[in-house]
Amino acid sequence: MKHKHLTLDERYKIQNMLDVKESFSSIARTLGRDRSTISKEVRNHLAFKQSGGFGRHFNDCIKRRTCERYPCTKGCPSCKGKPCHECIHCCPEYEKEICKRHISKPYVCNGCTKRPSCSLEKRIYSARTANQEYKLTLRETRQGVTITEEEAISLDKLISPLILNGQSIHHIVKTNPSEVMYSEKTIYNYMDAGLFSAKNIDLPRKVRFRPRKSNHDTVKVDKGCRIGRTYDDFKEYMKDHPDTPIAELDSVIGSVGGKCLLTVHFVGSSFMLAFLRERNTAASVAAIFNNLYEKLGYKKFAKLFPVILTDNGSEFSDPISLEVDEDGVIRTKLFYCNPSSPYQKGAAENNHEFIRRILPKGKSFDELTQKDIDLMMNHINSYKRENLAWHSPYEIFELFYGRDTLDILGAKAIPSKDIILTPKLLK
Repeated sequence: MKHKHLTLDERYKIQNMLDVKESFSSIARTLGRDRSTISKEVRNHLAFKQSGGFGRHFNDCIKRRTCERYPCTKGCPSCKGKPCHECIHCCPEYEKEICKRHISKPYVCNGCTKRPSCSLEKRIYSARTANQEYKLTLRETRQGVTITEEEAISLDKLISPLILNGQSIHHIVKTNPSEVMYSEKTIYNYMDAGLFSAKNIDLPRKVRFRPRKSNHDTVKVDKGCRIGRTYDDFKEYMKDHPDTPIAELDSVIGSVGGKCLLTVHFVGSSFMLAFLRERNTAASVAAIFNNLYEKLGYKKFAKLFPVILTDNGSEFSDPISLEVDEDGVIRTKLFYCNPSSPYQKGAAENNHEFIRRILPKGKSFDELTQKDIDLMMNHINSYKRENLAWHSPYEIFELFYGRDTLDILGAKAIPSKDIILTPKLLK
């Protein structure tokens, strides 16, 4: 059984044996696998569920049994003076409790007798979910550039100088068959992907030709990325986790082909982050989230991004890179709106109106820096809103997540009299 992938039937056996409290060693013997294989399978395919128990609301605060504020009756914009069970989203003293079963084997709640009455976050191993995630990962690894870094460097040293000398790719491929063992189409694809020092602008004939129309998006990373992540799946998930905060992702385009923005809108507080990107690619989005994850750490990141909702743009077509960190730990869940349905994440779309007041449509972002974007968002997030009871998104976000999180994100409050929401802010 060495080097063989787990099948759906084997995954169901793992699930069933976990449900009856079998150990990893026992499961491994039954399936004829190594114990570490079972351990990695379970840890890599955890399904997180924020639900309470029988007669109990979800509450994973470590202080919930001794808290004098619970249920809160004042100081919470959500409950408006009435008792509620959403304290974990706004209480500054909130501290998450992690079950001991999640820290050591078996890492999941399968087979736990306390699960029906437990109010903590559940971590479940589901064979069906695990198999879907495995298929997506397998499909992703079989797509993209199939060339090593050393081969790319070697190819670049040969091709780029010749292109800069005015030679065409057709001429280079035909005259160097023993060194360029790739088709012309492949070399053009590598050029488009930015693998070489020479760029498309250095190919005089290519820049003169108008790009061919295509009915499909050529930069999709994972064609099956929406499996299990549709808007219907999002609604089902939110039905089971109604109190889960939502972060909406979108892009704001400057001039065509130039720099663009990635916006992150936190629906509960109307607080928005924006990040300047050189190109509108999936890799640039993943890099931003990995940087946020590194700055915030798992606990703060998971609290800010339990659920992400975005559109069907190609820059969001690599969900695994956002949902899972480098160690295979699931850090968030991502869902997609239906095609041509921007109203399904209308909160982010509405907030873009503030950005367009400062950066009108059609204006190039190429001369801007991230410092400019941070300044713009500080002014926007300090602008008080009627739907927030005339508080600013900055104030509500601080109430939910604390000043320390704002400091990590580099956000600063602007006095009301100093707020500028016109193009002169960046002049």
